[in-house]
Amino acid sequence: MKYVVSGYIGFNNFGDEAIAGSLAQKLKQESAEKITFISSNPEETSAQHQVDACGMLNFYSSLKEADVLISGGGSLLQDVTSIKSLLYYLFVIYTALILGKKVIIYAQGIGPIKSKIGRMLTKIALKMASEVSVRDTKSLALLNGWNISAKLVKDPVLEYDLPCKNVKGVAGVQLRPFNGVTEEFLERLVSTIVRYLHDKKFKVISLQDSADLKLCEEFAQKLMAAGVQDAEVVHNQGVNELIEELSNLEYLISMRFHSDIIGIKAGVKTLAINYDPKIKALAEEYHLPLINFGDNDFSPAFEKLLG
Repeated sequence: MKYVVSGYIGFNNFGDEAIAGSLAQKLKQESAEKITFISSNPEETSAQHQVDACGMLNFYSSLKEADVLISGGGSLLQDVTSIKSLLYYLFVIYTALILGKKVIIYAQGIGPIKSKIGRMLTKIALKMASEVSVRDTKSLALLNGWNISAKLVKDPVLEYDLPCKNVKGVAGVQLRPFNGVTEEFLERLVSTIVRYLHDKKFKVISLQDSADLKLCEEFAQKLMAAGVQDAEVVHNQGVNELIEELSNLEYLISMRFHSDIIGIKAGVKTLAINYDPKIKALAEEYHLPLINFGDNDFSPAFEKLLG
């Protein structure tokens, strides 16, 4: 079988590149004849995942030759980011349908879709798809309300086969910009880290340099000023290198969903920072300690982490 994969690929976003890597791994294990990723950076994607790749607007010939389009995972079918983004991913799906290809909607988070035209086009596309799977119960409930049959599956990154290395004495902090990440929050986090993990070497990990790096550099400086002996900023890394960095930790304090997942899969003692409902749901499912931005005291979460 020849596959074309449509997703948020080639933008150096760790979570989406990790999903792409997991999907490439899965298709190769199933002896796919050809795998082509639609990417904003085809050369980099091809080298990174060892697949064929085509540009975001140059996918027609690849689709024409393929047997199956896989759309996913991640949150492609939503218009909160941009209705243009939703219409683009729907355009790829409709092109495949017009060409008579099998369409698989894979492990997606569906919605929110606020526009009427977006909802209508999404409903039609999903009803015409051969298979639909979603990664969360909220998406499943939405599709059930639309009378669309869907299967609930795990996030694709949970399928990664990772060795549990867990280098003793090394702790990681992964932060991203968010409204709740205030100076007060950062100072409270630093003071709690120093209280409980003062003897550890720290890696402050930027998963998307364009968004995370400045904050990570500032946080590393705060750790050093508070008495941490060693705080290294990890940046300018590919997805495989970042997975390696995350997997090698003893402890991980993390905001982003997919860094939490890598921590879980690699057996790293992980504390999640709740900036999105999916983080809270993940923490509940895997019994992770959780920090909320409104918490006055982070000690209970750190005691659970160390316990």
